Amino acid sequence: MKILVIWRLLTVGGVNAGWRNRAIYFKKQGITTDFLYTKDLGGMHMMEDVAQVFLTKDKDKIHQIIQENQYDAIIVVDTSQAYTWLKETNYKGPIIIEARTPEITKLKQNLQGKEKVNPEKFIVPSDYQKRVLSILLDQSKPIEVIHNSTDTLFFRPLDLEEVNRSNEPKVPEGKKIVAYIGRLDHRKNWRLFLKIAEMVSKERRDIEFWVIGGDRSVDKDLFEEEWKKKQLTDVVKWFPVIPYHQMPTIYAKIKHSGGCTIATTRAESFGNTFIESMACGVPVIAPDISSIPEIVVNGETGYLYRENYIRGAAEHIYRIVDQPHKYEKLSNSARERVEKWFSLSQCANKYIETLKDVTKGEGE
Repeated sequence: MKILVIWRLLTVGGVNAGWRNRAIYFKKQGITTDFLYTKDLGGMHMMEDVAQVFLTKDKDKIHQIIQENQYDAIIVVDTSQAYTWLKETNYKGPIIIEARTPEITKLKQNLQGKEKVNPEKFIVPSDYQKRVLSILLDQSKPIEVIHNSTDTLFFRPLDLEEVNRSNEPKVPEGKKIVAYIGRLDHRKNWRLFLKIAEMVSKERRDIEFWVIGGDRSVDKDLFEEEWKKKQLTDVVKWFPVIPYHQMPTIYAKIKHSGGCTIATTRAESFGNTFIESMACGVPVIAPDISSIPEIVVNGETGYLYRENYIRGAAEHIYRIVDQPHKYEKLSNSARERVEKWFSLSQCANKYIETLKDVTKGEGE
């Protein structure tokens, strides 16, 4: 079987992390996955070594890609232009729409024109996202929940001797690391993160915050300005570019410091960094909103705080770093939850069954 995934943004975020994992697994099952993007936001290094990647805005080239490759199925991820391309090329194969955007107004925009292609099925990564999408669809179209997954052989707890501690970022002696991982934009709510770090810095001297990523983010300059204005550069260390393959080492440094990851997002349809962190045995602190309670179990794999509640988030940080006797239990439970619900084999196999269903077994 040969499939094409169309998404406009080639990022280092969760959508591409999830699809990278799937493409590797699919290949072992005899399924070739090609990717078509229109804009590179720093994610090429994630994808180019695992699949054929097309990066173009040229409509004629896009038409050629669709027409010449004879795909058994095409998956469109939050890209409304794709419906026009598929209509113009008269593509006759099955089309799946992945609806990933958690904000309903943006999701509605991303679905504009979907009637041009008559999709076979909609796929979402969480029950929360299924509820959001259901508001915009008539009930005749099936919506299937297939969780994002991660490779638990790659994202795993590393022993201290497996970690190169001389490489940046370095863990200062006696510091616990609390890490914000991902984009710097309105939805990820980095301003709330800086407020949490500011509060903690006034109360503690044994906690250092890391920001991992953000080099190509829309709010990069705004973040840098606010970070300096709040005089947090000694407390919050920023590492704008960390290659994807180095992330298990980052998580290991956080874990061995006795720290955690933290999210301040306003909404998530899933959240790959949560399962990557948990797979590496690192507890997660996140707001109790949208899909997050489906992933992070409060008190078992991390802690959930009330949305925008700075004091609540800070108290959860202290709860983790001040109770080392409970840390290992949180860590082990986090790893076990990922292995049970979000393993690559389990989630990717479900996707393969869906592909076989919509293609009626063609391409096997």
